Amino acid sequence: MNDFSSNNLIFSRNLSINCNGRLMDLHTPKIMGIINVTDDSFYEGSRFNDPQSILEAAGRMIEEGADIIDIGGCSSRPGAVLVSEEEEYNRLNMALGRLRNAFPDLVISVDTYRSGIAKRVVPEYRVDIINDISAGEMDHHMIKTIAKLNVPYIIMHMQGTPETMQKNPVYDNVLDEILRFFGQKVNLLRKEGISDIIIDPGFGFGKSVEHNFTILNNLETFRMLELPLLVGLSRKSMIYRTLDIQPGESLNGTTAVHMAALLKGANILRVHDIKAARETIKLFNEMVKSGK
Repeated sequence: MNDFSSNNLIFSRNLSINCNGRLMDLHTPKIMGIINVTDDSFYEGSRFNDPQSILEAAGRMIEEGADIIDIGGCSSRPGAVLVSEEEEYNRLNMALGRLRNAFPDLVISVDTYRSGIAKRVVPEYRVDIINDISAGEMDHHMIKTIAKLNVPYIIMHMQGTPETMQKNPVYDNVLDEILRFFGQKVNLLRKEGISDIIIDPGFGFGKSVEHNFTILNNLETFRMLELPLLVGLSRKSMIYRTLDIQPGESLNGTTAVHMAALLKGANILRVHDIKAARETIKLFNEMVKSGK
């Protein structure tokens, strides 16, 4: 019988991150809820453009069991045209102050690839985590900025940029190339003194549907990096294209791939639907307990 508990990992891992002096233990999977302060993110249900709807969405996510809320002010959907840094900041500014006032203990992540944004939002709003889709590739000041800010850093693999990434992505071996990318990035981050690192293989970012399923089927391979693993599978095209449905109809498929990811070692689920993710994790945890 398979044992999916954290004690059965091939490599021992420190799965705690320091969020402004509070340790978050990721041995038990956590949920990151998505709030996009944009009007063009791929899933309409994640878009919030006014303060009241943002507060209501965050309150609902917290009540349903979100451990982290990830706020984005610049869409990174395939083909997205990137907004200016000032526009991105203005959107985040509308959300972050109100969220921090309403929920002072909330663990907040900001989804940005710009070091200028990170420099502003971390001290101004006590942002806990920076989530960078480019792992420093789109702004070469980002890594040194994270080192100075001393916050956990989520690094994602992406082939190309949001504007170009889905134009015929090609790999010789998708797993080998992503692992090599992370190996080089983690080495660089550690040289800069960054220790709280979370890796995200970047489902849907410069990958075909086949690439995405190859990554999911081999997700346990990323354990060799001995770092927490975040997956962003929620309502992605690998689900709705495979099932020939729309993103709004893809919750059942999302739940299925979330369980697969948990069984293969995911530590954080980045999701649109908190309640469904919480139920999936609860079932997973019961499976883990029964195997001990």
